[in-house]
Amino acid sequence: MWLSVLAVSAGAVIGANLRWALGLWLNSSSQVIPYGTLAANLSGGWLVGLLIGYFAQGSSLSPEWRLFAITGMCGALTTFSTFSLEMLTALQDGKWGMAVAGIMAHVVGSIAMTLLGIYTFGALRG
Repeated sequence: MWLSVLAVSAGAVIGANLRWALGLWLNSSSQVIPYGTLAANLSGGWLVGLLIGYFAQGSSLSPEWRLFAITGMCGALTTFSTFSLEMLTALQDGKWGMAVAGIMAHVVGSIAMTLLGIYTFGALRG
C-alpha cells in the first residue's frame, strides 16, 4: 500500500510541475486562450494513450509503475479544474464562442489524443 502511495505521489510531483511550466510558458502568449492548459490536457491525453498501450501489452513492470505514470504523473499533468475555471470565466465574461470552442478543443481533443497515443504505441511496437 505505501509503495503505491509513494508511486502516485512521485508521479504527481512531476506532472504538476510539468503543468505549471506549460502554463508559465504558453499562457502568457495569449490574453484570450489559455494555451498552457490546453497543451497540458492534450499532451496528457496522448501520453495516457501511449502508456495504456504499453501497459496493456503485458508489461513486466510492477503495478506501481502504472500508478506512477498514469495515475500520478498524467493525473496531475491534465487539469480539469483549471479548464473548468477558465471556461466558466469565459462564459461569465460573455465570451460564449471562446468557451464553446475551448470546451470542444479540450474534450474532443483529449479523447482524440488518447486514441492517437494508443495508435502511436501500436505503430512504434510494429
